[in-house]
Amino acid sequence: MLARRAFALAGAGKRCASGGVGTVSVKGGEPARASGHMKSSDAIAVPIVQTAAYTFKDSQQLIDFNEGRYPSYEYGRYGNPTVRAVEQKMMELEGAEDCLASTSGMYTAVSMMMALLPEGSRVITTTDCYRRTRQFLNTVINKMGVTNVVIPPGDLDALRCEVQRGAAMFFSESPSNPMLRCVDIPAASQICRAAGTILCIDGTFSTPYNQRPLDLGADIVIHSATKYLAGHHDVLAGVLAGRKDLVEQVRALHGVMGGVLDPHAAYLLLRGLKTLHLRVARQNASAEALARMLHAHPKVKKTIYPSLPHHPDHAYATAQARGFGGVVSFELHGGLHAGAMFTDTLQMPHIAPSLGGCDSLVEQPTIISYWNVPPDERNEIGIQDGLIRFACGVEETDDILADVARALELLDVEKQYLKDTHEAWRIKG
Repeated sequence: MLARRAFALAGAGKRCASGGVGTVSVKGGEPARASGHMKSSDAIAVPIVQTAAYTFKDSQQLIDFNEGRYPSYEYGRYGNPTVRAVEQKMMELEGAEDCLASTSGMYTAVSMMMALLPEGSRVITTTDCYRRTRQFLNTVINKMGVTNVVIPPGDLDALRCEVQRGAAMFFSESPSNPMLRCVDIPAASQICRAAGTILCIDGTFSTPYNQRPLDLGADIVIHSATKYLAGHHDVLAGVLAGRKDLVEQVRALHGVMGGVLDPHAAYLLLRGLKTLHLRVARQNASAEALARMLHAHPKVKKTIYPSLPHHPDHAYATAQARGFGGVVSFELHGGLHAGAMFTDTLQMPHIAPSLGGCDSLVEQPTIISYWNVPPDERNEIGIQDGLIRFACGVEETDDILADVARALELLDVEKQYLKDTHEAWRIKG
């Protein structure tokens, strides 16, 4: 109760009436100076308000706060001016009524589903889905009696059938991780709205620069802000934006669970957001060029990027987005050994999970994310041994392409590159 009241008062800042995504990335939100709550600060950068609690000068001021006449905060778990600046900027970037920032993208997804999925309800998700989200659905929330129904990302007939059977939510990434499948958001929105089903899109891979799911009919959009939004590989954060009534429900649970974004992390996220449009534009261009090069290379078995005409979701994906971010997935001939050799030969990217930062990153999902998953289970969700996920940074596009071309030239798809003991363990697994 107090958390909701404090948020509503302290968050009543002005929103930009106009301006492109670049202008909003720089100028949007940041109510610290305009709201009058921090009049002592003339800093250009939003100050880091490093406090756990807030004081009141007397009992009357506290009563005024409780009754909505004095805009302030009460306790750090319920609100913070630096964190609120993040939320206001994201509200403008996404065109949302409300926004909640928290500790990580995974916490955002978990708290959102726990708050909005009633006991005994059904949630619809897609076959290509972040592994930890799938793990939460299959091992945690099912204990609350919530049933997870899985459909292919582009199967609108399956979606229509399942929502007619009754579903509290349809939750999908778009583009998805790592196969870059996309959802026809306007069509899915019509289906869900007719059945009273909440439509939530994880827009981590697209960012509001490339696609605004709320404008396309989604009720909620979430992000792992760790990725493109923060953009520098130095902070963990998550954001949820959308309909005010839904965000308030998540906020109420958030106040209990306590996944509070630290003010310093919020400051780093704000700093990253100011260059979002510049970074994502470069990453879009690099990924597009990389995808075209890989698609024409004889050592590449399959290239996955939504702008390519053969992508299964190409038509509506290109109609609803201006770009698809910096991630390109592709499968090499030669399987596990070829993938490992290629990855190790690259010089530009770091071998690491995550994506969306200034540095290019590369991973072989079989090894870095699914090594302890049996091969038949990996194959069932499309994770082939030769699959590579390349996340372009903001380095020069020509340098990224040259490095990949060099690694492909040196690649021997027939060579047994990994130790036999590792291969035997993997096969037995």
